Amino acid sequence: MNKKLPIGQRIVIYVILTLICLICIVPIITVVSISLSTDLVIFKEGYGILPKGFTFGAYEYALKDLEAILRSYGVSIFVTVVGCVAGLILNSMMAYVLSRKDYRFQKQLTIFLLIPMVLSGGMVPTYIWITKYLHLKNTIWVLILPMLIVPWFIILLRTFFSQIPSSLMEAATVDGASEMTIFVKIVLPLAKPALATVGMFITLNYWNDWFLPLMYIDNNELYNLQYRLYMMMRDVQEMIKNVSVSGMGISVADLPTESMRMAMCVIAAGPMLVVFPFFQKYFVKGLTVGGVKG
Repeated sequence: MNKKLPIGQRIVIYVILTLICLICIVPIITVVSISLSTDLVIFKEGYGILPKGFTFGAYEYALKDLEAILRSYGVSIFVTVVGCVAGLILNSMMAYVLSRKDYRFQKQLTIFLLIPMVLSGGMVPTYIWITKYLHLKNTIWVLILPMLIVPWFIILLRTFFSQIPSSLMEAATVDGASEMTIFVKIVLPLAKPALATVGMFITLNYWNDWFLPLMYIDNNELYNLQYRLYMMMRDVQEMIKNVSVSGMGISVADLPTESMRMAMCVIAAGPMLVVFPFFQKYFVKGLTVGGVKG
């Protein structure tokens, strides 16, 4: 039977856990508060948990071109969903092959896989390869394919797969199951924690990416959400610079800067805050179990 901790120890644990929760929650509340505050009050009084000079001005400015924002949301959602599903399938299939001890080229392929984790082909060769040979510039696929295979995710999944008892696979083989049947009906159901963990990482990679559209997208309709917000923030910075240089009758304090930055954080991070709880119960288990054995 489990013995209950003394009341004093339980109080200490509750206090520590409460402090940890506050450390995690207070920054989020502060970001939302700043996004609902006026810049003039922020400059005078600083940041706070409660909004100062309550206003939706930053959101009104950020969402003034609502059609473009919704289109960018659609691009980000499409890229994230397709990239996550395809990435999980391809990374897990390669990880399964590497986890099989009877695979003849296991060591060689593992070494080959580790090379990109240390060395990179460089930005210029990558740009030439994607634009001149693959002809992916200004297509939706250029936002998906470059990040589809990640060696570290394969290593994490391979480590998890290798801990599944080989007797299960041997029994399935004796019963006449093919490798694909073993992979789909035995390995994947047992690897839900690792798949959820890697899926969360892949989702964050795609959702937060702004560099690929910066490099390869010139078509305004293919901007994802992060790059759209980056462009808007750059426009605000240009406005501030032009106002300060030209001496126009507009106060720099009237232009949304700090509040707009935080409003963009809320707009961009909101969907991830909704998605994360669905991965949470698998997240820690997938990291710990998948990282125990090399």
